[in-house]
Amino acid sequence: MGKVDTVTKAYMRKNNIFADAFNYLIYDGKPVVNPEQLRELDTTEIALPFGLRENEKSPSNDLVQKYRDILKSAVVMQEDEAAYILLGIENQTDIHYAMPVRNMIYDALQYGKQVADTAANHRKNDKSFRKCTSGEYLFGFYKEDVLKPVVTLVIHFGADEWDAPLSLYEMMGTQNEKLMHYVQDYQIHLIDPAKLTEEDLKKFTSSLREVIEYIKYSKDKEKLSRILKDNSRMLIDREAALVIKTITNTAIEISEKEEKIDMCKAIDDMLSEREAKGEIRGIEIGEFRMLVKQVKKGRLTIEEAAEDAAMSVEEFRNVTDDMLKEG
Repeated sequence: MGKVDTVTKAYMRKNNIFADAFNYLIYDGKPVVNPEQLRELDTTEIALPFGLRENEKSPSNDLVQKYRDILKSAVVMQEDEAAYILLGIENQTDIHYAMPVRNMIYDALQYGKQVADTAANHRKNDKSFRKCTSGEYLFGFYKEDVLKPVVTLVIHFGADEWDAPLSLYEMMGTQNEKLMHYVQDYQIHLIDPAKLTEEDLKKFTSSLREVIEYIKYSKDKEKLSRILKDNSRMLIDREAALVIKTITNTAIEISEKEEKIDMCKAIDDMLSEREAKGEIRGIEIGEFRMLVKQVKKGRLTIEEAAEDAAMSVEEFRNVTDDMLKEG
């Protein structure tokens, strides 16, 4: 497992972050999924459709095994009714152009696992159950048995817009209406930073908002500077800061001893360190900062500021890219 996968899984595994993602997806940001009622499950999806036959002692060659990123069980209360569901998250830093197929397999295997587990439970406790029909006996799933709904969410940890198919239909080589009427579709649920609006971001209540927002604007220095300036929400938990650092390659220091990281201060410290190492040359630091402010206020063009700093435009841009985040 790569560093990026390790960091994003550790972050999304936190119950408050996990719940926040699904509250945004399903409930428009309302706190319906309770972090305290989430229980992590084994992410290994193993299924032998409809369980083992009565005379089978071990799994056959039909056994299928896949690994999800994160899977949790949840109890959701709405209108005095409890819904028992399974929630899964797939973290994607790179765009996956066959994601509908991948998620469909995960969900199908999970439903197959539920059927197999139910059948195994019936065989173990068959004396306590009513007389079953031949079909129920053969497949181990009784008429009154039910399945827990499975909802899988894809979170894209990338600044580029997700341009891959969102449904199985979109992957088909034909769109013949008559034929497609008989082809089952499968759609993925996606959180894509590039497509989220400011109003969408406000629906997140955890540090996931800042992580997604930072990724969204990581290639837009002006907007990134705006969200960092005097932003009290940028005091975030260490895992969130680590995700930002790893995904966007922001060269900030994150101490293992600190549970909260002030991103504004961390970036300011990074810039100060660059200055101390002499990465800004040929002009006094104070004068350089003044030129940057003049550019931001529109009083100077970058070309004029670069000339005043005795630099090329390219050199001036390279040095100021991170400084422009300061606000």
